[in-house]
Amino acid sequence: MISLTAANVSLKPSQKKQLLARLRRSIRLGQRLGNFLLNITIKGCGRHVEVTAKGRDRFGEFTCRTRQMTLEDAVHELARRLFSWLHGHSVERAMLRVA
Repeated sequence: MISLTAANVSLKPSQKKQLLARLRRSIRLGQRLGNFLLNITIKGCGRHVEVTAKGRDRFGEFTCRTRQMTLEDAVHELARRLFSWLHGHSVERAMLRVA
């Protein structure tokens, strides 16, 4: 399940769609791991945009935070970090199966 909160940033429907498209890989991987929950908060800080994701899966909780000049850059960086984190959890899961 994913929850999106735009604090003081107004998002167009097309931007929400693009955000979910960028996170699609991470969402699928998280669902495969089980008990996946992701809360995304978007805040505007002056000329910057801060995107924070707090997530939980079967292996624990994690937080990813990025601050960039544009929303596109912030979401791109968040998607990379989130996928990297979840990939580490999937490798951990695979190691548990082998052992």
